[in-house]
Amino acid sequence: MADALFLTSEEVSGLASPEEYVEAVREGYRQRGEGAPARPREKLTSADPPGMLTDYSAILPDTGAMGGYMYAAGFGESDAWFVAPVFDAESGEPLALLDGASMNPFKTGATGAVGIDALAREDARTLAVVGSGSQARGQLRAAATVRDFESVWVYSPTKGNRESFAGEMNDRLDASVAAVASSAAAVEEADVVITATTASEPVFDGDLLAPGTHVTAMGQYHPEKRELDATTIERARYVPDLRERVTRDAGSFIAAVEEGAVSEDHVHAELGEVVAGTAPGRESPDDITVFDSGGTGIETVAAAHMLYEKAKAEGLGSEISFAPASEALTGK
Repeated sequence: MADALFLTSEEVSGLASPEEYVEAVREGYRQRGEGAPARPREKLTSADPPGMLTDYSAILPDTGAMGGYMYAAGFGESDAWFVAPVFDAESGEPLALLDGASMNPFKTGATGAVGIDALAREDARTLAVVGSGSQARGQLRAAATVRDFESVWVYSPTKGNRESFAGEMNDRLDASVAAVASSAAAVEEADVVITATTASEPVFDGDLLAPGTHVTAMGQYHPEKRELDATTIERARYVPDLRERVTRDAGSFIAAVEEGAVSEDHVHAELGEVVAGTAPGRESPDDITVFDSGGTGIETVAAAHMLYEKAKAEGLGSEISFAPASEALTGK
């Protein structure tokens, strides 16, 4: 038998700081850039009964962990459940099983921050956030750990939501955070732009981006939905989390190809390649860069293993036992 640690959502929540998530995820992408295996998400849907099952996975040899994420949504219940298993990369033994929902905004936010750190100008001081939900919160908190932002402008279509978000983040961060009345007002003078929305169509005009701007887009991973217009993709060095997913569910890139703005070889590099130094990132202060984050097992395994190690050190979690196949399959 193998004993693994089960961590509840309550135990995971608040266990690590945004800085710790960013450090773990950066290391995960460094390993990916040096050849660590990872595959894009797979999504199964059902019409009757209505529902969705999604999963993705990765192996991080230097971390010594492999695993991924699986989440289910039953549309009749209008809710979702997230599970993150972590295995030992050498023995294959289960190490941990996490109730994964509470870590989601933090590990996803950390991925965006790694993209900012790898691709944005070092002197970036102004940030635009389009979106005001939990993912936007995670992105902003993580982004503030990799650049010393002085001003943050927030836009979402509902005035109350953007003002509430700005007030909360203004109290939490050193930067001045303010709500604005349009995405154009947020974007046009920003050094860094984050989109974290459920929009199906572009949320700003790519012509508004100043030379040198970095954009992190993380709100859509559907071939027919996009947050960025073709102009943004065309003007930018385009860096996805995984090259393999670009033509599958990176809707902004797919639309830009269909409109003839770019070809499929417009992909500059994977984020991991830039982090590992096997491909260049920004090469000029005037470069416009885009990190297209659709979600991978890389950040999930990196974050989940980090949380597992912290939980062990703090005596958190409860043990659950798994039978090895050598016993269970033979009935011994």
